[in-house]
Formats: sequence, C-alpha cells, structure tokens
Amino acid sequence: MAISSIGVGSGLPVEQLLKDLRASENQPLVLLQSQQVSAQNRISAYSTLKGALEALNTAGQALGKTDTFGALKATTAGDYFTANVSNKAVAGQYNIQVEQLATSQTLVFKGQADRSAAIGNSSGTLTVNIGGEEKTLDIASKNGGAPSLDDIMAAINGDSSLGFSATMINDGDKDTPHRLLFTVKDTGEEASIQSLSVTGNDDLNALIGFDAGTAQNPGVNPNVIHSAAKNAELLINDIPITNQSNTVKGAIEGVTLNLTKVSDSPVSLSITRDDSVTSEAINKFVEAYNSLQSTIKSLTSYDVENQKGSALTGDNLARNAQNQVRQALNSAVGEGAIATLSQLGITTDPKNGQLVIDKDKLETALKDNMVDVQKLFVGDTGISANLNKVADNFTRSDGLIKSAEEGTQRTITELDKQMIATKDRIDAKMEAYRQQFANLDVMMTQMNGISNYLTQQLSMLGNIGKEK
Repeated sequence: MAISSIGVGSGLPVEQLLKDLRASENQPLVLLQSQQVSAQNRISAYSTLKGALEALNTAGQALGKTDTFGALKATTAGDYFTANVSNKAVAGQYNIQVEQLATSQTLVFKGQADRSAAIGNSSGTLTVNIGGEEKTLDIASKNGGAPSLDDIMAAINGDSSLGFSATMINDGDKDTPHRLLFTVKDTGEEASIQSLSVTGNDDLNALIGFDAGTAQNPGVNPNVIHSAAKNAELLINDIPITNQSNTVKGAIEGVTLNLTKVSDSPVSLSITRDDSVTSEAINKFVEAYNSLQSTIKSLTSYDVENQKGSALTGDNLARNAQNQVRQALNSAVGEGAIATLSQLGITTDPKNGQLVIDKDKLETALKDNMVDVQKLFVGDTGISANLNKVADNFTRSDGLIKSAEEGTQRTITELDKQMIATKDRIDAKMEAYRQQFANLDVMMTQMNGISNYLTQQLSMLGNIGKEK
C-alpha cells in the first residue's frame, strides 16, 4: 500500500534524518559555492585595482603636460575686462583703457499696421551682402500669396547661414506699430550688412531695401533706421588697438581679453607666474598614489586573528602592480637641482609606503627650479611617461587585469558546471535515501502487522483449555 508520510510505519524521525543527510551531502556544494563567491570577489577586486591605477595614471598625465609648469595668472583692477592667460604669455604689467565696446549692426524698418498683411505681390527674393559675402533667400509667403512681415521674419530666422536674425518690435504707435528689426549676429564693422534688396517685389524692396553706401556717401532710405556696427577700441600701454569683437586675442602675446565696459582711465593688468597649478597637480598625484597603496593593502591583507584573507590575498597581480608603480617613480631621473622626487620634497614613509610631501621644500623647488621640476615629470623618460607605460600594461583592454578577470571568469563558469553536476548527484542520492526509507516503512508496516497477528494467535493459544 502507498505511504503518504514516510516514517509513520517505522516510527523513525525520517524527515529529520533526510534533512541531516542533505546537510552532509551538501558539503561539497557549499565548498563550490564558497569558491565561486571568492572568485566573484576577485573580479570585483580587479576592477577596484584597475580604477585606482587609472586614477593615478590620470594624475600622472596631468604632470606630463607642459601647461602644468610655469603657468601664469592674470589679475585685473575693476570689472572693465577679464583676461585669460596661456603658457605663451610673458609675465609683465600692462595698462589698458577700454575706449569703445564692439557692437553689432541693427536695421529697424518703417512700421506697418498689420504684421500679417500681404506686401506687394507673391514674388520676392532677398539678396543681402553681409561682410562682403552675398546671399539670397526666397521670402515669398508659404501659402503662395504675397509675403507679410511674419513671413519675412520666419524666412530669415529659418536660415542661420545668413548671419543676421529678424524680430518684431511693437513701438506702440496707434496706426503702424509693427516694425521689423534686423540684428547682425557678429559684432564689428566688417560683419555689417552692406546692402539689402528684394527683386520681384517693388513694394517690399521699398520697405526693407538698404544700401550702407560709404562714409562719404552713406545710403539713404527713409524707411530704415540704421545703427551702424562698431569695432572695439582700446589702448594697451597707450598703443591703440582696434578689434572686431569684444574678445581680443593676440594683442598681448598669450593673453585673451574679454571687454565688458568702457573705462574712463587706464586699468592695470598684472601677469604673474602661478606655481599653485603645478603644486595642485603634484598634490593630486601624491593623493592618487597613496590611494593606490591603500587599495592594494586592503585587497591583499590577511586577518591573522580571524584567519581570514581579503579578495586578493596571495594574488601576485596586485603586488606586481605595486612594485612596478614604485619602480616607475624611482627610475625617473631628471636634470639639474631637482633630479629625484626626494629633492622635490616628496619622500616615502617606510612604515606604510605612502608618499609624504614637504610643503616648504616643494614650494622652494617650484619657485627656484621650475624647469628642472618639469624635466622630472615630462618627456619620454619622465615620471609621467614611465607611469603611463605601467598603467597601460595593466589596464588596457588586453592587459594583465583583463587577462586575470577572464581567467577568473572561466573558473566561475567551471564552478557553475560543477555545482550543477554536484546538485544533480545530491538530488539523486537523496531520492535514493527517500526511496529506501519508504521501503523501510512498508516493510516495518508489514512486520508490525505480522507481529500483531502472531500476538493475537499466541494469546488465543494461551486461552485454550481454560474455557469451561
């Protein structure tokens, strides 16, 4: 007969026995799971190591740029202009007077009663000469009729290559408030509209036709209010400078001036060396190096008290990276007074391997020997190049870290296969145990039935002869 719950027939705690057997059989599976977790932790640790190496390499690359050394800064008095300085500039003092800001040209046309009213006929080709370059534009109405002010504005603003934009002004006039305003995008006289004309529509040409003419013979159109463009004008140490825009490049070598307002008198501009750029880059480099050392220590340490390792304990990759990075720093030799990091004021703490900066020594080195400091970091044999080679060897797409990750991933894949096979084997074995216990239940039930029968028969035999 069928047994609905094994153990009933035998009276044994079969479910507990099966649970204990499962726990015992699962030991190989637990070991495989532990190995898989360890492998996954290694992959995560490799990623952390890669990030720390890349951060150090980024900081090192900043020190490999010549712009990092001998940087200059600009200091101005007042808010008449700002100045941006490149490494081509030369330290010095300048007096600058902004006499005129650059402006763009505007054209305001005669007011109309209705901005949507048709003007002239259905034809209309606008020809504009701006900055000496001639362009044409079809300004006919989209609905096939004569163009309106709105049609003209939409057509102009729909072509960004024209070099000017159009907008509508309402001047509040009772009868003709709607006026087109053309504004040239660039400042300066050379960017001005020289002429405007509309062919095929005389009424429209009469409204917006324009000819700047010459200084001696300016064009006249009673329908147009012309505000001429202006060039920026300034004096640099009493030398007159004219510029198309308010961004003045090259007037002072390596300096870009951004003019903001007119000044009544000369304003000082001071160009001085800014060692803080180099100092900040060196400090970031040291911070990144120390962060890498801390990362490697964390990933490879071993807890003796709890007898527990970290993700990369015993893994040679992290230690190899650490040694090569140290070698990259120590093998770089500069020239002159600053040929090593220690001469720059950067030494290694023997207790933890971290770099320590002597701020006073670093400041003096930057002040007195900037060229030698640059040679220590820049160039094919400088610290930046050495470090980049090491970092690239580990972090590139086919580098050492990628190879280690792929090898570990193959291990995880193999462990997955082993876990599936082990689980299947355990499941099969547990099913065999369950079947054996079920058979035991059946047998014990049968034996209990026989035992009960024999007990009854023996009891009956014992009563024979006692009956009266």
